Amino acid sequence: MKVAVLTGVPGVGKTTVTEKALENIQKDYKIVNYGDKMLEVAKKRDLVEDRDQMRKLDPKTQRDIQGQAGEEISEMAENQPVIVDTHSTINTPDGYLPGLPEWVLRPLNPELIICVEADSEEIIGRRKKDSDIREREIESKEKLEEHQFMNRSATAAYSMISGATVKIIKNHDGGLEEASEELAGALA
Repeated sequence: MKVAVLTGVPGVGKTTVTEKALENIQKDYKIVNYGDKMLEVAKKRDLVEDRDQMRKLDPKTQRDIQGQAGEEISEMAENQPVIVDTHSTINTPDGYLPGLPEWVLRPLNPELIICVEADSEEIIGRRKKDSDIREREIESKEKLEEHQFMNRSATAAYSMISGATVKIIKNHDGGLEEASEELAGALA
């Protein structure tokens, strides 16, 4: 496998599941955060100094940066398998934005898209625990369920465009071993 895309709402535990899964895999995956890669591309072009400035760029420039980040990640995957940590959808005040629009998905050309999910109450509890470390929005149970539904819907559409297999992994409280084993099996 060259490129696997890993998605999930903030607080679902995708980083924890991935770190645990990679302990049990013989392949040496490189984990790339898509937002970090976009920032790197924008900085190389002297367009921004930090992530907050990226939101202020005009939409065409943002699309160009997204596309170039996808191409660079795809080039990385020629030498080493890559896991792209990103969001299937981004919940904004104006609605949900696709995290992997066509101009990002095509250059990435993933073989697998993994959607990590958990019960909304579990995610709310994790976000509250993380409040000391990270600034996490506390959404209602209904909004989290909607967001996860939108992620599943978008992931299905991304699969239709790319031909990638979709794997949904449940990361329930107390189920880290099971979730990481399932991810390890999908990545092996």
